[in-house]
Amino acid sequence: MYPEKIIRTVGDLIIHAAGKSPDKPAVLYKNDALTYAQVYEQSLRLARRLIRLGVGKGDRVCFYLEKRLEKVVSIFGISIAGGIFVPINRLAWAGQALHIIKNSEATVLITTFSRLASLKESLSGLLVVIVIDRPDDDTLAISCPVMSWEEVMDGNACAQPSSGVIANDVAAILYTSGSTGLPKGVVLNHLNIIAGAYAVSEYLKISTEDRILSILGFGFDYGLNQLISSFLQGAQLVLYDYLFPKDILTTVEKYNITGLAAVATTWIQLLQIPWGNAMNSLRYLTNSGASIPVPCVKELRTRIPAAELYLMYGLTEAFRSTYLPPEMVDQRPSSIGKAIPGEQILVLDENNQPVKPGETGELVHRGVLVAQGYWGEPELTAERFRKNPLQLEGMPIRETVVYSGDYVRMDGDGYLYFEGRRDEMIKSAGNRISPTEIEEILYNSHLVSAAVALGIPHEIYGQVILAVVSFSHGENGKSHTKDELLAYCQQNMPPPMVPREIEIWDKLPINSNGKHDRAKIKKEIYEKKGLFSRAPDSPHCQGLHP
Repeated sequence: MYPEKIIRTVGDLIIHAAGKSPDKPAVLYKNDALTYAQVYEQSLRLARRLIRLGVGKGDRVCFYLEKRLEKVVSIFGISIAGGIFVPINRLAWAGQALHIIKNSEATVLITTFSRLASLKESLSGLLVVIVIDRPDDDTLAISCPVMSWEEVMDGNACAQPSSGVIANDVAAILYTSGSTGLPKGVVLNHLNIIAGAYAVSEYLKISTEDRILSILGFGFDYGLNQLISSFLQGAQLVLYDYLFPKDILTTVEKYNITGLAAVATTWIQLLQIPWGNAMNSLRYLTNSGASIPVPCVKELRTRIPAAELYLMYGLTEAFRSTYLPPEMVDQRPSSIGKAIPGEQILVLDENNQPVKPGETGELVHRGVLVAQGYWGEPELTAERFRKNPLQLEGMPIRETVVYSGDYVRMDGDGYLYFEGRRDEMIKSAGNRISPTEIEEILYNSHLVSAAVALGIPHEIYGQVILAVVSFSHGENGKSHTKDELLAYCQQNMPPPMVPREIEIWDKLPINSNGKHDRAKIKKEIYEKKGLFSRAPDSPHCQGLHP
């Protein structure tokens, strides 16, 4: 029933996993679980239903769900049918969700009844909405047909449909928000997703013995890679939407979790509370999305020294780019490492030439993980996805690489250090200043629990630095002060880096991927200071309008 296949597509993956370990629990959610065979059988039922509804190869199918078993089944079922899965972040508001549905030109939406209620007025372009937990007294007036998940699961799961999909075909569109505008869709083919899982699961040494906690969304490349890697290696995946850091501790201990992936803000929050023995089952932990401050890296190593800590860097446009081997973390706690297996990282200057050790340049990713561009955005695609400037002369077909927009520095041994995004770098009095470096020093003070550094316009210097921070709790409940933090900065930073202003917030906002929401913080600061009222052609306002 589950033929052995070479894994080239996401659909192949679930067939392979079900054939290898049919009775093993694959995914757990609260008190429920699905074996690999059950995931395959439910995915097959969904695939056959989608095909009968008119979904063909390349058609887009959105799902707008919280973490639950049906979310996993949706990914594999859409893939088996030959469709393209389009996750909508569970925290997305109705306007963002509708934008993604319309922009992707989706034909089917899979969602819950409560979420459907917020979207009902603008779904006329869909073939059908598949609703989970649909109540008997359904009174919503929907502008397209509605089908329950139970009806879908009643379908035939006897035969595998032939979709004609190959590795180069599009598998997913992941919508990611930039600093401005509505989310843009990053197009990934099956090769991007499967090759990324092979590479990451190899260096993380994921095995059938692992039980991995999934707290990241599947619309976030980091979270999707975790799911695919787990199924590729026959591990168990525990789904969890957490509210508070202590919830993560409880879940790790309850399920005897061996692998945990999180973003820097989550690790920082976790380190604000005691752990006891709750995290002792962890074999490895990973970070990506933004660098963890060095004091937090050292604290993680102190709290669970037996666990391997992987510091990584990735971008949705290339799935995963670099990692630092655990044995190097104590020596280089601020590094994002080197290229992952099978990929190459170039660090280029403004003339597309490799920088020298110690110099800063833009990180450019080369390899099979480079995405297929932005959905419906040819100009933006051309800006970020370019021909390899270092390719061998005379090659008749030019290779595409992705320019990350991130500045990094390479040391003499080839290890990389993240400095900041191109649009976040601060230029003050002729100095190019990394906001990440400022934030690192702020965290080193042990006075703050969260920090974001911004450049704000200044008539003489071009920009000066404003730091937005939340204070950590002092000894015996003593409150820290702005003067105390400023004095630390003056003692530990060169003058151009010292914040001209410090704003104290109780809590810094977090975006849908768990990172500090720089765009929202910047917008609030600029509105408060009336900076958006400056003329657009002012030299001090270039690039500042949201």
